[in-house]
Amino acid sequence: MSKSHAVLDILPEHVDGCRDFMIFGHFLEHFHRQIYGGVYNPGSHLSDENGFRRDVIEALRRIKTPVIRWPGGCFVSAYPWKKGVGRRVPYYDKAWRVEEPNTFGTAEFVAFCREVGAEPFICTNAGTGSPEDMSDWVEYCNLEIGEWAARRRADGHGEPFDVLYWSIGNENYGAWEMGAKTADEWARLVLESAKMMKRVDHRIELAIASTPNLDWNTTVLREAGDMLDWVSIHGYWSGASDEGVFEKGYDNIIARAFEPEERIVNVKYILGALGYLDKLRIAFDEWNLRGWCHPNFMSFGAADHALMDANDINSNYNLADAVFTACFLNSCLRHCDVVGMANFSPVVNTVGAIFTHEDGIVTRPTYHIFDLYTNHTYEEIVHSALASPSFDVLADGGSCKSVQQLDAVVTRDPTTGNMGITLVNLHGENTIQCRIRGLGRRDLSGATIRTVNGASVDAFNDVDQPEAVSIEERTLVIDSFGDFTIECPAHSVSVLNLV
Repeated sequence: MSKSHAVLDILPEHVDGCRDFMIFGHFLEHFHRQIYGGVYNPGSHLSDENGFRRDVIEALRRIKTPVIRWPGGCFVSAYPWKKGVGRRVPYYDKAWRVEEPNTFGTAEFVAFCREVGAEPFICTNAGTGSPEDMSDWVEYCNLEIGEWAARRRADGHGEPFDVLYWSIGNENYGAWEMGAKTADEWARLVLESAKMMKRVDHRIELAIASTPNLDWNTTVLREAGDMLDWVSIHGYWSGASDEGVFEKGYDNIIARAFEPEERIVNVKYILGALGYLDKLRIAFDEWNLRGWCHPNFMSFGAADHALMDANDINSNYNLADAVFTACFLNSCLRHCDVVGMANFSPVVNTVGAIFTHEDGIVTRPTYHIFDLYTNHTYEEIVHSALASPSFDVLADGGSCKSVQQLDAVVTRDPTTGNMGITLVNLHGENTIQCRIRGLGRRDLSGATIRTVNGASVDAFNDVDQPEAVSIEERTLVIDSFGDFTIECPAHSVSVLNLV
């Protein structure tokens, strides 16, 4: 092992912008064990009177989960939401090829969000659904009058749910999605759906399924852009094969750590070119390093739940996930002028940050990254300049790619002036020393550094080793009358708090 050196220059009086806390959101789909046996498990000794797992709720409260997107995902593109309210009607889910019991529907989702303290974000069926169907859903959730508001009251919910965040569709640009559309078809459907939904409740904020493609967005936004508030984009960077096998190489994964930022910048430029940069914001509302394991998705064979189970094991999720997640969140912070929401995919199980079992939960390394960022970083993004060495890694196809070793973002509390400096060492083996400059004669009353790390890049948490990867906290003594140096271990994520 060797030590490298970086320099972070901070300009404390120059604020680049303010983050929206909704970038720390999550996502929940009717897939495998996310709902049933995940957040919703009636009869479990760990569940409350509503069937919600208390330990999951407590874990999501601890990381201050601000918003949860539901019910999909590919699931939603044939989801008949009216069968999931009132008297429940099970049906065959054509996305994942299982019977959907419908015992967890709109009312249960909203109640779960309220227990967590998160805003509900409903993604509508723009595959087999219609504009009227989508607007009926808004009426059911938000109105005092009308047929569907009366149906909600009859279902035992007298007060409106007041769901303010809605999305028209999910990945309807893709051939894999039921109800896939051309750009022209999508533009017309979005316009009519947005028109009807906002006539039901003008307060709602609307997102649309989008993709970082200039031609697609030109067609759709010219037709319907003035009715919208968000464009939704998605991303996964390490796919599971139909055999349920993930790419294992740490370097191969780290080579992609800044690809989410490239996608953000691409969409930002498109919005700017079309005149929507100050009118629409980006919702990166489905993202994870790891892609989901869904064997035979496009070959139309039977769903293989044994492979899904084999993929949902904790040893698959390690320090690579933690480092990638931190770089993703740093990218959102750097582009806080345009990224207003992000939803880690999913909340629990599959490739989620929390794993549930019959006796409790395991918090995977990514969970602890959210803990660091939601509890120890601040609203203002302070301007900084980072000079970091790079290192070479093997990327796709055996090609060599240069990756900067350190990533950093500086945040500040506008009320107290307290600062949080995030430092991500992407190198799998080498430590790096970072010289922090620019604070001048700042009077520091204390400094604490909290680090997520493990014994190796393959370190993971499990039922029998729940804290192999966790947050380690230590107090630092810093000379408040000059610059100082912080050492960042290999494959680590740290937040330095100055008060």
